[in-house]
Amino acid sequence: MNKAFLPAHKLAALVRQGKIGCLELLNSYLERVEKYNPALNAIVVFDIERAKKRARAADRALAKGEVWGPLHGVPMTVKESFDVEGLPTTWGRPDLKTNIPARSANCVERYTEAGALLFGKTNVPALLADWQSFNAIYGTTNNPWDQSKVPGGSSGGAAAALAAGLTGLETGSDIGASIRNPAHYCGVYGHKPTFGLCSSRGQVLPPYLRESDIAVIGPMARSAKDLEIALKLVAGPDETDALAWQLRLPRAPEKTVRQWKVGVLLDAPTAEIDRSVQDQIQKLADFLATRGAKVSEARPDIDLTEAHHTFIQLLRSATTRSMSDEQFARTAKLAAEVPAGAMDYPSWALTGAVLHHRQWLLLNEKRHRMRAEWAEFFGGYDLLLCPAAATPAFPHDQKGERWERMVMVNGKPQPSTTQMFWAGYSGMCYLPSTVAPIGLHEGLPVGVQIVAPQYGDLTSIAFAQMLEREYYGFVPPPGYED
Repeated sequence: MNKAFLPAHKLAALVRQGKIGCLELLNSYLERVEKYNPALNAIVVFDIERAKKRARAADRALAKGEVWGPLHGVPMTVKESFDVEGLPTTWGRPDLKTNIPARSANCVERYTEAGALLFGKTNVPALLADWQSFNAIYGTTNNPWDQSKVPGGSSGGAAAALAAGLTGLETGSDIGASIRNPAHYCGVYGHKPTFGLCSSRGQVLPPYLRESDIAVIGPMARSAKDLEIALKLVAGPDETDALAWQLRLPRAPEKTVRQWKVGVLLDAPTAEIDRSVQDQIQKLADFLATRGAKVSEARPDIDLTEAHHTFIQLLRSATTRSMSDEQFARTAKLAAEVPAGAMDYPSWALTGAVLHHRQWLLLNEKRHRMRAEWAEFFGGYDLLLCPAAATPAFPHDQKGERWERMVMVNGKPQPSTTQMFWAGYSGMCYLPSTVAPIGLHEGLPVGVQIVAPQYGDLTSIAFAQMLEREYYGFVPPPGYED
């Protein structure tokens, strides 16, 4: 395998062993970017000269026996929405083209302190609000497995760059599967942490300072081991919260395959899953069962339709602050016309955006009751396995509103927004999830979403590492071998 597809921890090992220099490794990735990125449009902002300067310094440090950290010499990129000192942070919005932050995001600082060589930023949809990655500034990102297909969103550029071997490590953000669906569509690993586990300072829509409800940041990589390393680097409070608390994340259990107890949810009436995805997850469940694991069709005692409604309302409430006063006024007018008891996504989104605080409090109470049901479920199971999205990567479709765009599920059109159920089912309850690749369907990757108890981040990552060893791991897309 081309060294470009090695996971970050193996790249770092090559550097420490003197088998490749930091600048040499960076240049090898830049050569691949020059060759493959024009067709993919995954990396859209570059910081090459500063990265080369840092690479030379990293080589000099290593020559003196100094290792900056576990990522010493590893070239990496970050999602465009993360602040990097001196580079634009636009969230794909033309009105933010001149937004040049004076300080890097908290997680960017932690990666660089660990020795990473940051050389660019990857593409996103406008406002990070799509399962595709296109915007009026940087254009459209394509999936390296099939350029007619989406790479996912909103961390679509990140997943595409990883899959094509254009970067060593990535970090995304997730409020509605924005780490999880790109990992699934592109065949890489992604981890959505427990809410509040990782500081989001510097990854918040300008001019705001605080992250939204449900929103998190987390690592993306070509290896589950990289997820563990990266999460341990960036997890923990920012400097303000660190005055009062420190993180002690529970260790992952050391289990053989037969010792895991997992529930499996393949489908839901509120958000149908294509057989192509169901069959791959069932195949995984069968493998686990044959190896002695406890595998059951089990899930928390939560009404799935109520969970979907609650998530969409809380999500749209959380994202309302991105609206202008005029947009909010128009939304409030439209929401007033929604019939009582409406059961469609546009109605839920409209009314969620203009919730009175009392209504939000009642929904929040529902959320916390669901959290209690999840905790009850995890009293008997280690994890829940479920889909990350309804289908493998779907064709580009940028016309109309998201709920007007259809994906074909079991031969029938489904609004692309319906599959957001699989983002919110666990995400709105603040739970961590890891997405790991588990196979291919007609040449496109399929992943599984591994949901863990609150603060059980290292447990879901450990399960992904077990799958990587025992079942299936990252596979490079064809055509990027050179």
